[in-house]
Amino acid sequence: MKLPLFPLNTVLFPQCPLDLQIFEARYLDMISRCMKQGEGFGVVCILEGGEVGEAAGRFSAIGCEARICDFQQRPNGLLGVRVEGGRRFRVHHAQVLPDQLTVAEVDWLEEAAEQSLGLEHADLLALLEALAEHPLIAALGMSGAVSDQAALANRLAYLLPLAPEQKLQLLDLDTPQARLSQLQVWLEQLQGESGAAQ
Repeated sequence: MKLPLFPLNTVLFPQCPLDLQIFEARYLDMISRCMKQGEGFGVVCILEGGEVGEAAGRFSAIGCEARICDFQQRPNGLLGVRVEGGRRFRVHHAQVLPDQLTVAEVDWLEEAAEQSLGLEHADLLALLEALAEHPLIAALGMSGAVSDQAALANRLAYLLPLAPEQKLQLLDLDTPQARLSQLQVWLEQLQGESGAAQ
């Protein structure tokens, strides 16, 4: 499957919203095509290079589909687009078109079956609820309850201030259980460090 890519300095996760401001011709054309065809595009994390101008030098091999939910003209005249993360994918082969848009051959990654939340997830659920009260996160409309492990893992991975490499590592894990376990390890390390610093 050929997918247009939007390299960004962020890592998108399934079921998570992202607000974009579009002003470059290549991306305005891409958004227009996606909307006409009812298709999404791929968000990949930039490893080397910038978001604006020439195509990014290097980006992650794993990414997340972005499905367009809403769009509007911003007061600054730019096109504002809200997308939601869809399926995860792995990039096989990418090429830069003459207009500097990158398109790639991708493989869609399997998602694990839904798993309900257990008592062992209470701490992580409480952390997500605390994060959801932040005004910036509330503005994304992410304050709703989560009902399964995938939603909890994806939202925490998306919202926590982790390094891009850590977020990519989480996106690459095939099961929500693996993502939640890794998050738990990192959070315990952080708590250990902050406890030692006092």
